Amino acid sequence: MPQLRALGGVYLRGLAMGAADAVPGVSGGTIALITGIYERLIAAITAVDPDRLRQIVGGLRTEGRSNAVAALRELDAFFLAALGGGILTAVVSVLRLVSLLLELAPVATHGFFFGLIGASAAVLYSEVSLATRGRQLAAIAGVGIAFALSGYAATALGSSLSIIFVAGAVAVTAMVLPGVSGSLLLLMLGQYDYMSTTLSRFTDGLVAAARGNGTDTLTETAPTIAVFLAGGVVGLFTVAHAVRWALTNYREATLVFLVSLIVGALRAPVVQTGIELTAAGRAWTPESIGLFVAVAVVGAAVVVGIDRLAGGVGVGTQL
Repeated sequence: MPQLRALGGVYLRGLAMGAADAVPGVSGGTIALITGIYERLIAAITAVDPDRLRQIVGGLRTEGRSNAVAALRELDAFFLAALGGGILTAVVSVLRLVSLLLELAPVATHGFFFGLIGASAAVLYSEVSLATRGRQLAAIAGVGIAFALSGYAATALGSSLSIIFVAGAVAVTAMVLPGVSGSLLLLMLGQYDYMSTTLSRFTDGLVAAARGNGTDTLTETAPTIAVFLAGGVVGLFTVAHAVRWALTNYREATLVFLVSLIVGALRAPVVQTGIELTAAGRAWTPESIGLFVAVAVVGAAVVVGIDRLAGGVGVGTQL
């Protein structure tokens, strides 16, 4: 019974992490720090390797069950399952709401994202140093790359399965690093709106199939979801470990680069809003700019509140 209560608490923490990571600018990693499970999460994620996965699969045979049980314990499998369930529940729920808001009020929604991202950048930049030439170059590179991608990716990358795979691999870094949001990375790559809508349609397709109302929507969206998840799994073995290596060997420069990505990504919600307005046959007006700015202030206030609750927790803390 105590074990079930503990897992229930982990599930609730997963809900909070998923809700945070579903919106650009707020990091699920920061929520993990606030709720006291970050180090356990990192230990579990970095314990994932091909050998342990093979041991788990080998548990299908009687002679391999003891090794499989040991591997599951090393992976902290029950913890990851409970946390992952909470994250998945929140992401599906929040992205469904976000998908609706993007359809009904794109200017206000992207304005809120802009506020979240801008305040996150301000908070995190106060915790890094640009004292050396190397860090200054890392900052310039981070801002430049994110700024360029935020404009180019929104209109030129498209949403092919190969791009979705890369997006999944990159977004998984948000599980590893406080301060960097997976949704922000998706927005920077021009995939946030697309994945929000696709996930909502996928869950609708699951419900329709369960009710016997056909599988057309499920069949159409399942490949995209599967490829995105596959990218995330590959990211656990590549991107996540690469970030850990960079932090171990070039900690300060890496932190500056990652925070600078957030600054450069401020272009993304502005570009996406312009795309939405153009698609609707509209343009920026004083009224739409005022709405964008007003809601951005609300988004910034949310981040400031979270930062105060966290006691100033920022990128790279406790890594």
